[in-house]
Amino acid sequence: MAKLAEEMNPEGSRYKLLLSCPSGLSPSQVSVDFSKSHDRIPHPDPDLEDSIAQVWEQRSQGNSSLFNGQKFRYGSYCLDGDDGGANEVPHVCLRLGLTDYRTFVGTNLSSLWERFLVTSEDDSVRCRHTSSPLGNGAVIETSDKKIIVLRRSNNVGEFPGHYVFPGGHPEPTAVGIDYHQLSNYAQTGELLNKKVTQEMFDSIICEVVEETGIPASSLSPPLFIGISRRELNVRPAMFFYLKCSHHSDDIPRLYSSAEDGFESTQLHTVSLDELKMMTSRMPGCHHGGFALYELMLQRLKNTKETSLIAT
Repeated sequence: MAKLAEEMNPEGSRYKLLLSCPSGLSPSQVSVDFSKSHDRIPHPDPDLEDSIAQVWEQRSQGNSSLFNGQKFRYGSYCLDGDDGGANEVPHVCLRLGLTDYRTFVGTNLSSLWERFLVTSEDDSVRCRHTSSPLGNGAVIETSDKKIIVLRRSNNVGEFPGHYVFPGGHPEPTAVGIDYHQLSNYAQTGELLNKKVTQEMFDSIICEVVEETGIPASSLSPPLFIGISRRELNVRPAMFFYLKCSHHSDDIPRLYSSAEDGFESTQLHTVSLDELKMMTSRMPGCHHGGFALYELMLQRLKNTKETSLIAT
């Protein structure tokens, strides 16, 4: 059974693996604790806190397409069934709060982002003043074992022109969450947590369909393989592994009619070796997503070798 563990990137500081789940977790092995206690804590420096509104105003004036939407905030996680016994199923609980794009732009994406950090070995403490919206990404294998990669367009807010896995964000609005209703959540906390958990898995399917044009019926149920965070502006993203029943030759045709194709300029289907060469042109969090995929492949290889020895 795979062990869930926090790992540092051995190659440098482009990313950190906050959580690695190389066995791949299904929805029954993931839960969410959605609580106001996981929201961002305002910074004690009033001038720094005021800079959030100033940065947003400057960015908004330069880009009329910007709008302030709600996002889930990544706080931390906890583990159960971490290889404690042969029959135990690993389980991870994600601790999530609420944030918005305005605060993300004013903290993580601000030129002052490092000033929002706290010196601490505890990651949740270190990032308690940042927005830290939880993004998502999908490592998709085609039927001929190619991986789908997009090249971002030049008019997106983050890393224009870079290579990324298809993805975006799980959406609070998809489960009826409104920031101003937080005080009412305690009445339906357990049900809401289940809905948010399902949104983690549903949202990645939606993102893949919208960005690649691949129909949902051609995709396997997603498996959660971990959380990566880029060290530049401490941006977290959760990654999933999916299989696609289409051959790589079919994907460009599907991509040509993708609903959100405008977010990218090209789609590539690449081999593992080709993908490895592209990671230097990925945002750090997506480079970390590739590392999570490699850990999954290594576990599959070890499992097969163990099975051969046993027989």
